[in-house]
Amino acid sequence: MRANPAAHNRAAWDRMVEQGNRWTVPVEHELIEAARRGEWQVHLTETRPVPRSWFPELHGAKVLCLASGGGQQGPILAASGAQVTVFDNSPGQLAMDQLVAEREGLAIRTVLGDMRDLSEFSPGEFDLIFHPVSNCFIPDPRPVWNEAHRVLRPGGELLAGFVNPVDYSFDPQLAELGTFKVVYSLPYSDTESLSEKERVALHGENSPFEFSHTLELQIGGQLEAGFILVGFYEDYRSNDPLADYLPSYCATRARKL
Repeated sequence: MRANPAAHNRAAWDRMVEQGNRWTVPVEHELIEAARRGEWQVHLTETRPVPRSWFPELHGAKVLCLASGGGQQGPILAASGAQVTVFDNSPGQLAMDQLVAEREGLAIRTVLGDMRDLSEFSPGEFDLIFHPVSNCFIPDPRPVWNEAHRVLRPGGELLAGFVNPVDYSFDPQLAELGTFKVVYSLPYSDTESLSEKERVALHGENSPFEFSHTLELQIGGQLEAGFILVGFYEDYRSNDPLADYLPSYCATRARKL
């Protein structure tokens, strides 16, 4: 396959917005009102909320929601008092954040771009980066860690979610039936591990390209970029037989010295 992953995935996520994918549905008014009262939670992974202790005082904090469009996390953090910038590869996803901002009277800046290139922003511009599961849509996460480190102030923190690489090793059709057979070597790539015919049969022609990444690149990559790791947890997929055996997600809290 010769398609550009960023361009392909931009179009794929725009279509997912049109189809009402769960990660593209904006938060309701009631959740914004609760956040304004200080009653809020957000997710880096699918089901487990991020501990409130991982967040700084949000009032006035400069927060970058990185590859985090969809009208979900950004509006909640903005309603909690943060100065929020949402950065995403999909215009459709960013439109959901703009929709909530206009509906709720929130000041949210939206910026279109590839998570691997944050040249739009100055060094040390942000106090916090919120980066939910999304680097599975790029071939290499190391540019993300390096760019995140550059645009954070000293003492700023990166909260990141990512997929457990072993999740990609199983036959997905058998896994849906509760049978787990290892068929793919890691790291897995939709553009290398499958033929185009196989990819379309498994995921559909318009699905985004996905890539697994080793824990060395996910965790070690953050350390190599200059972060120290100060928090970690795991999470499980909902309605997934694999959840009876192992967690599909990891979340890290990393600090720039």
